[in-house]
Amino acid sequence: MILPAWIAVALAALPAVLFLSNLPLYRRLGRPTPATAPAPASLPAISVLIPARNEAATIQSALESVLHAAGSAPLEVVVLDDHSTDATASLVRSASDRDPRIRLIQGQPLAEGWCGKQHACWQLANEARHDLLLFLDADVRLLPDALERLVRHMQQHPQIDLLSGVPHQQTVGLLERLLLPLIHFVLLGFLPMLAARRSRWPAFAAGCGQLFLARRTPYLASGGHRTIRTSLHDGVTLPRAFRNAGHFTDLFDATDIATCRMYRSASEVWQGLAKNATEGMASPAAIVPWSILLLGGQVLPWIVAGVASMGTDAFRLGILAILLSYLPRILATLRFHQSALGALLHPVGILVLMAIQWVALFRQWRGQPMEWRGRSYPPSSTPIGHPPAP
Repeated sequence: MILPAWIAVALAALPAVLFLSNLPLYRRLGRPTPATAPAPASLPAISVLIPARNEAATIQSALESVLHAAGSAPLEVVVLDDHSTDATASLVRSASDRDPRIRLIQGQPLAEGWCGKQHACWQLANEARHDLLLFLDADVRLLPDALERLVRHMQQHPQIDLLSGVPHQQTVGLLERLLLPLIHFVLLGFLPMLAARRSRWPAFAAGCGQLFLARRTPYLASGGHRTIRTSLHDGVTLPRAFRNAGHFTDLFDATDIATCRMYRSASEVWQGLAKNATEGMASPAAIVPWSILLLGGQVLPWIVAGVASMGTDAFRLGILAILLSYLPRILATLRFHQSALGALLHPVGILVLMAIQWVALFRQWRGQPMEWRGRSYPPSSTPIGHPPAP
């Protein structure tokens, strides 16, 4: 039992150490002060681009949050109605009548070989009038002054071509609490952020598909969403497209500028994470290494501590590994306002996460299509490297 105990310690220590080193680098956007802020007139304009398919329940509040978040930043808001069968288009049209900064465009029929979201975002980018393109999911709510802070950050960091951050994830159901906080655990526990920030290597590509801010010229030069047309997981593939084209991408902590309720039921959580799985840790080349890393570092410690006799070295190492596995979750709970229940049940969350990955991979091997938002997509055959988001 002593060997498994040492393995558990080593695999639990890896994400714990990396998480600790990444946390100071994963910063929030600065807040302008009267003494340091440039005049509002000097702020570049921004196009907020929202793909919407059957978003009648959410689109009004999304638009309101964008307008409230503008601050001094000049903007336009472009919503693409992706053939909704509900009142999405009429709601956006009414909002546009009240505020000329809002514009509705009707999406073209989905072209063969495209994922619906990438198709919508590519059309939106070509409709945008400004050089800063903010791609925003319809379920994201921006907080006051968010847009101004984003624009100022891009103005102060001209080397950034694509910026992304993980909004505060609102979790209500048990599966949401178990699984969605693992976005931060995987991102900060396995991405060497210092190396990612010092290079344009595509293997360090990472982002969150809920919120991307791109400069127009590198976006078009990289091919943008057209390059990743078949992908269901732009959180990884869009930054990789930028880096493959030699452009720089970066991450920031979006906890205090945006919130998102990504899924609203347990079945949506499962299907949503399974949709992305085979382009991330459930790809054939990655599933075994990720299983070893996550199960060995986050579940094995409990097995070791439960099987080893109390007072033995193996038992003490098992306890040490458990403490190491909880360290990132405790820090994330405090920093990102995550569910304490989800953190307490961390090993259960890891087991469920890996179950989703393996089921998604078996579905792909059996040739079963992926269903999402009323559309069916063939199994992905594109190998995707690390680091994935769950």
